[in-house]
Amino acid sequence: MSDPNNPNINIRTTPQWSLYQRESFWNTNDGKYPIFNTDPAEIEKLAKEKLSQGGWYYSACNAGISWSHLSNRQAFYRHRIVPRMLVDTNMRDTAAEIFGHRVSAPIGFAPIGINRIYHPTGELSVAKVAQELNLAYCLSSAGSYSIEDVAKANGSGPRFFQLYQSPDDELCISMLQRAFDSGFDACMLTTDTWSLGWRHNDVFTGNYAFYHEHGAGDLGLQDPVFQKRLKESGIDPVKNPKEAGAKWIDENIWHGRAITWEKMKWTMEQWKRISGGRPFCLKGIQSVEDAKKAVELGVDGIVVSNHAGRQVDGGISSLDALEKIVDAVGDKIYIMFDSGVRTAADAFKALALGAKFVFIGRLWVWGLGIAGEHGVRHVLKSLLAEFDILMEVGGFVKIGDIDRSCIDSLPNSSNLIAEHSGI
Repeated sequence: MSDPNNPNINIRTTPQWSLYQRESFWNTNDGKYPIFNTDPAEIEKLAKEKLSQGGWYYSACNAGISWSHLSNRQAFYRHRIVPRMLVDTNMRDTAAEIFGHRVSAPIGFAPIGINRIYHPTGELSVAKVAQELNLAYCLSSAGSYSIEDVAKANGSGPRFFQLYQSPDDELCISMLQRAFDSGFDACMLTTDTWSLGWRHNDVFTGNYAFYHEHGAGDLGLQDPVFQKRLKESGIDPVKNPKEAGAKWIDENIWHGRAITWEKMKWTMEQWKRISGGRPFCLKGIQSVEDAKKAVELGVDGIVVSNHAGRQVDGGISSLDALEKIVDAVGDKIYIMFDSGVRTAADAFKALALGAKFVFIGRLWVWGLGIAGEHGVRHVLKSLLAEFDILMEVGGFVKIGDIDRSCIDSLPNSSNLIAEHSGI
């Protein structure tokens, strides 16, 4: 196992994440075992046992019959890592750059809403762990806690703000201003969720937290423009939390009013004005045509994503879309990736195909649901250890070395391997 006295540790520029494995083994001498098994299928199984029915369905439901979710997972099997031997990986470096921030790894926290339904501390715990590990954190505008409180929890960590664009321009500007004032220095506009996809279990159980116990959440309730809108409508959020929640979500988050490229330009201009030119990105890009349009309009970055298969069923896998988009515009725009990532090998393959950064979602959500802050930390430290070990034994020295020469890719086939959604 990794030698904690290895002299190379002190001269590496990033932590020896692999020592978390040694720590886990050694601690058993004192009767201490990891708080849960981080095999993705086991994490999912335990989360299902721990979470409320609503929390479980919201985290696990996919669009339709989960075909896009399955497609996301299948795509990773087409690419196989080719290890190189006798490479000096003693001073390997997992660091990456994203929007001017040097982070510990090219792996970050994808924006996911209403974290409080998974654990009472919600986004606060997640933001805290992100700062502790120096990983990029992205807050969803459908979050539970206020922008300001999440920023405090994140401290000096690199953080970005994901925007579900409200058709209320005044409120949209208010949210962007609050985000920038709180240190969120990049904006990601989600382009694929004007309404939620059809998710059978959520519909069957009426699982829509904003209409029930969650209400509008602190993120909405603490916005001065939304407070004004509530007053104009005669809604007291204390006496009528469900009505306040409905007004927030129906009119400002998942409102069913499609935003066009023209309106996107307006939003980008507002963010650039407010932030002094900080990066503006589009999340949810899946076609070469849309990626080219983003480049044409001066967007700083795109997240190739199908929302983890939660919006359009029967859609292209995010990994297959990534390959095509990188070929078309990879040298013209900063490309990020999410959807279907469960392991360090998955993240590695996305990087090899040309993504500069990879976001994960369900893994940390389930960790949060299982054990709160400790669960999030355990999931991420385990994933980082796995990634560090992969680089060490696979012969990869730094993130910049990871490219298509590191993988062997099979032809894209319509034949699907039978696989449960557990992974």
